Amino acid sequence: MSSKTDDQLALAAGLTAKTQQLCLGLESGAADILELVTPTTAELLLWWFGEDMVLARQGLNFHAGQKQAILNAIVAHEVLGQERDHWTLLDLYQASAPDALLTGNRMNEVASPKHAHPKYCFKMATGTGKTWVMQALMVWQLLNKTAALAEGINDARFTRQFMVVAPGLIVYERLLDAFCGKLVAGGVGGSGRDFSTSDIYKFADLFVPEAYRDAVFAFVRGNVCSKAEIGLKATGNGMIAITNWHLLAEGEVLDDEVEDVEALGAPLDPHLVVGAVLPLTPGRATGNSLDVLDRRYARGNVLEFLAGLPELMVFNDEAHHIHDFKKEGETTEVEWQKSLSRIAATKGRRFVQVDFSATPYNDVGSGKNKRKLYFPHIVVDFDLKSAMRAGLVKSLVLDRRKEIGALPLEFKAERDESGNPTLSEGQRVMLRAGLKKLRKLEADFAKIDPHRHPKMLVVCEDTTVSPLVAAFLQDQEGLNEDEVMTIDSGKKAELGEKDWAPVRERLFSVDSHATPRVIVSVLMLREGFDVNNICVIVPLRSSQAQILLEQTIGRGLRLMWRDDEYTDLKRENRERINAGQEPGSLIDVLSIVEHPAFQSFYDELLNEGLAGTTGDDTDDTSSTGDVLAAELREGFEAFDFGIPFILQEADELHAHDGLEISTLPAFTAMSVEQLTGLLGKGDTFISQDLQSATLFGDYRVDGAVMNVGGYNEYLSRLTRRISQALSEPMPKSNKIATHLAKPYLQVNTAELTGWLDDYIWTALFGATFNPLEGENWRVLLLQPVVDHITKVFAVALLESEQKHTTGQTEVHLRMLSEVPKLMLRESHSVEVSKCIYTRLGWPARNGGLERAFIHWAQADTQVQAFCKISENRHTFARLRYVKEDGLPAFYSPDFLVRTADAVYLAETKAQQQTAHPNVQRKLKAALAWCERINALTPEQRGGPPWHYVLLAENVVYEWQAKGARLAELLDYARLRPLANASLQTSLI
Repeated sequence: MSSKTDDQLALAAGLTAKTQQLCLGLESGAADILELVTPTTAELLLWWFGEDMVLARQGLNFHAGQKQAILNAIVAHEVLGQERDHWTLLDLYQASAPDALLTGNRMNEVASPKHAHPKYCFKMATGTGKTWVMQALMVWQLLNKTAALAEGINDARFTRQFMVVAPGLIVYERLLDAFCGKLVAGGVGGSGRDFSTSDIYKFADLFVPEAYRDAVFAFVRGNVCSKAEIGLKATGNGMIAITNWHLLAEGEVLDDEVEDVEALGAPLDPHLVVGAVLPLTPGRATGNSLDVLDRRYARGNVLEFLAGLPELMVFNDEAHHIHDFKKEGETTEVEWQKSLSRIAATKGRRFVQVDFSATPYNDVGSGKNKRKLYFPHIVVDFDLKSAMRAGLVKSLVLDRRKEIGALPLEFKAERDESGNPTLSEGQRVMLRAGLKKLRKLEADFAKIDPHRHPKMLVVCEDTTVSPLVAAFLQDQEGLNEDEVMTIDSGKKAELGEKDWAPVRERLFSVDSHATPRVIVSVLMLREGFDVNNICVIVPLRSSQAQILLEQTIGRGLRLMWRDDEYTDLKRENRERINAGQEPGSLIDVLSIVEHPAFQSFYDELLNEGLAGTTGDDTDDTSSTGDVLAAELREGFEAFDFGIPFILQEADELHAHDGLEISTLPAFTAMSVEQLTGLLGKGDTFISQDLQSATLFGDYRVDGAVMNVGGYNEYLSRLTRRISQALSEPMPKSNKIATHLAKPYLQVNTAELTGWLDDYIWTALFGATFNPLEGENWRVLLLQPVVDHITKVFAVALLESEQKHTTGQTEVHLRMLSEVPKLMLRESHSVEVSKCIYTRLGWPARNGGLERAFIHWAQADTQVQAFCKISENRHTFARLRYVKEDGLPAFYSPDFLVRTADAVYLAETKAQQQTAHPNVQRKLKAALAWCERINALTPEQRGGPPWHYVLLAENVVYEWQAKGARLAELLDYARLRPLANASLQTSLI
């Protein structure tokens, strides 16, 4: 990067350095930033970036570029901007990069009125997830504002009022999809959408901590306003307005401002007379269209509404549309930037502008003096080079063909003898070259995955050329009408809302369908066309503007092959391109069929080893490199494995036979008369504290155990006492709890009370006893009587308890053959004969141990069948365990091996890894799982018992060198169950 560019991006560099220092130790929860932000922000940071949560989400996380963007925003706005009455771009420079203010005209530039509010620009490459960063920042703002208001604080740093501005229709509708979900049948605009398909809902595990999820969902669902609803829709204490910049532009975007000169003697211009009388007049192009008048009137109301809000955070997606442009040497603000300034005028630091763009610069100068002038408020720089190095976007190659190199430099559309436009020969050659590449990709990709459909994007110079391209592809290259789709900026107006909806749906779902194969566009798809399968781009253009080129290429950068099994291949491609070699395959490689006249656009990427070239000789090589599909072999059933899943276990139920009251022993220690003599006639004494008048504990003076007011209450207390006695030891105080934490539930308490009543009346004293006669029931309160009844019933209940099993253990076997093929590298795989698949592979890096295991298993005649488990494909072949930090996780063993006597789960590990705490925890979990499976019958588990084996690298090579059999090692090294292994199941 040039020193001039470094100077322009000094704010991003300074802020990033400060942020990284504050965030040291964030993953472990020990960073300084956690003490400088609100408790809500601290909770969000640990949720997003804490090591425990990142590991638990298993891949659903922010990548390094997104993480830096979020952290820089929080440091710039919340940390550096706290306790400041005003917070401008100049203040941010002084806090983060003060030296940058001394270079050139930067001080005067950032001190201008249009920068007199918080203003941040995120320079992030296309395809690197700018929308996720936007939504994370919105959650940060929303939750902080909500928490502050709950405490009665109106913190100026946070807001619940948001506006998201798109540059055009495609981006606008993509944003509605991201926030509200996809349109459902019959839905138009912001309504009729399936919220469960929105980003904020689908990826809630990443964006929002669980405790706040319902509140965030409710806010988004109730407060999103489409461009037609801004200022009109009733929202609840907040708003997410989604619009495009046309709604805010007060005039034509490129109108020249002409200084008014008053000429009193000249006749009045009729337009001025009409304009002075009427508040609105129709435009010339659309005649007297009332729709246009309505929109212009509504636009004024929207501006008034937004200007009247006390606070607002504006997110500008694809923000290169919104800033200054130069015309005839003078800098002019685009019209809708003036609208933003008007909205911001009354808000001070409560107006926040957040811009997102892959190309936040203007081209200035011409010829050799042409250069990029970057926006002054860029706070993070995650450019295309960084994204390519990280493998977050496709690799880029130029398609150099001899016939293209021989083209004349003039390849604009020409005119025929009748004056009608027609494609030049140069354009035809480029289209044929692109189509040839597309056909090769289609054929090669179909061999490994017939559901992946590569596409070609043709970018035309204007709308007169796009129909010519479509006609050429259909008439001369044999494509069908449905295989070519033409989209340009006037398409929606041409079709109308009703007919545009299916076109839009087809355009946005091209990844899922074989047609269209080619998409022809002018300007409309320059931004926001976020599909993954664009693999060939043919730029038929005459413009040499760098910004247009980068936006065009950006349409094809999103990854098409995201599966982990292609990671090694893509990494090798990047390494080959970096070394100046052609890529080994075209998996996630974007091919640009470019005219040599525009080679200079790519020089910077080529020189840094980030873009490569392909030539004619690649036509004979496979686009997929050495990737191949290992299919199920004929007769695979003999080598298949069924993994037992226990769907339902048999239940052991406890029940009681009815008690035979007449057989229960009577109380014979004393007669009723003797017991009556033990009773006093007095009342119960109650203690009362004299100072507080608090009543506490009754105490007995007459030998009774319970203080009850009648026989019915006695039965209730006695029932509870027996329940408690059967659940846990009686307390020394003989106190009976009014509510039991662990009651004895094996018998119905109402039934028990009935048995007690019958026993007292008929069998307690060996004869009929009427407790309701006189005060007879008071005899039952005495300690010996209570103890006798409790003991008799406790023993009787336990003896009558019956245990029986209901239902059956239900086991389902999941077969490895449910996965019909594995994607392997030919150079890192081998043909096998004792596996359900024709080949098995190993990792390109550090896969030597697994390779040795496969060869050994293949050669051992005692091994009847084996298979290497694919973590990406055999997603059901995994065990749950609890990591050292207490969080649950899954892991897949490396191999399944079957011998005549057993099935082995085999895990191969390097020597130094076997003692790792998490490896030991996996070991215990696997052992417990095997014990549980082995408790099933052989029929239920599908055959022989299961065992787990952890093999260290040195053990494998040592036994193999001695000529031992793999089956012998597995039997020797299998883990034997511990005495308490079954207890481990409670931990997993």
